[in-house]
Amino acid sequence: MGDIVLSAGIRSNLLSIQNTAKLLDQTQSRLATGLKVNSAIDDPTAFFTAQGLNNRARDLETLLSSMDQAIQTLDAADQGIQSVIKLIENAKATANQALVTKVKSSTTTSTNTTALTASNLVTTAAGIDLGDSFTIQVGTAAAVTINVAASNQTVAQILTSISGIADVTAYLTNDGQIKIEATNGEDLAITDLSGSTADDLGVSGTATNGTNRRSFESDYNSLRTQMDQLVADASFKGVNLLQANNDLTVFFNEGQTSSLTINSSLLDTSVSGLNIGEITAKAWATDGSINGAIDQLDQAIVTLRQQASTFGGNLSVVETRSDFTENMINTLATGASNLTIADTNEEGANLLALQTRQSLGTTALSLASQADQNVLQLF
Repeated sequence: MGDIVLSAGIRSNLLSIQNTAKLLDQTQSRLATGLKVNSAIDDPTAFFTAQGLNNRARDLETLLSSMDQAIQTLDAADQGIQSVIKLIENAKATANQALVTKVKSSTTTSTNTTALTASNLVTTAAGIDLGDSFTIQVGTAAAVTINVAASNQTVAQILTSISGIADVTAYLTNDGQIKIEATNGEDLAITDLSGSTADDLGVSGTATNGTNRRSFESDYNSLRTQMDQLVADASFKGVNLLQANNDLTVFFNEGQTSSLTINSSLLDTSVSGLNIGEITAKAWATDGSINGAIDQLDQAIVTLRQQASTFGGNLSVVETRSDFTENMINTLATGASNLTIADTNEEGANLLALQTRQSLGTTALSLASQADQNVLQLF
């Protein structure tokens, strides 16, 4: 175009139209994208500042996801604690039921027609002979053999041998009959081994008329097992705050200079955890052992509630930082938007003005060209 000679008027109008066209393209681009800064060419300072703000916002969004996961982990731990407390309360109810269930001995009384005295020789009783033997078994314990080993054994000596068996006592009633009791309330089985001493005395067979607490012991131990299983299942994405060595660290800023470590705590029934001991067989025969188990349960509830309070404090911190981070992300995004987003109302007005200017420029260019065309009238 440098080789073509244009008048000053035409050149000026043409340049104005070109500038207007560039501004129209820019305005249309802003309206189409919604951004007044689409690249570093548009405004380097605003572009790179906004990019930095958006990068930090994206980093914080990643941390926000981690915080949300930490909140869910704490929620899983709290649900586990509350559920264990319910199981402990059930176990305590079981122990209290056992406590009010009084142990009643299983008993059998001989039916011999001749009244016996402690000094009577055993062999003087009808049907009892030297060398006879019978067994006595209480519950699932091993059967113990009682022998008529000597002809001069007295009834008192036999009763002493029987009373030497664990949880068994034997004595003569006022009617001169032998009474044998399983003091723990479990079934009492008496069986002749040789001869017919037990049968002749009328004490053979199984006495099931007692009351014991074995079913409560079993129910209690079953609940204890469920506590351990529940604690093991209270994990979220592989992190279980109710088991040892499962600490969780939550970072609050992109430089990892701000964080919170949530310490896990072993809350199973082991000695190093809640210390809820297993009830061994026949342990609840006495009220003292039941009260000891109840004391363990009460202390376990205190421990669980204290830990729940600690986790609650941790949860409050994480939620507060999560809200702060979310607001910070919005602040950063807003700041970046303020630097780059176009004002559609302003750009719309600009477009209308530029279109008018373009129309006027075209008209002005036409008028300028007409002045040059006047020279043709001379020919």
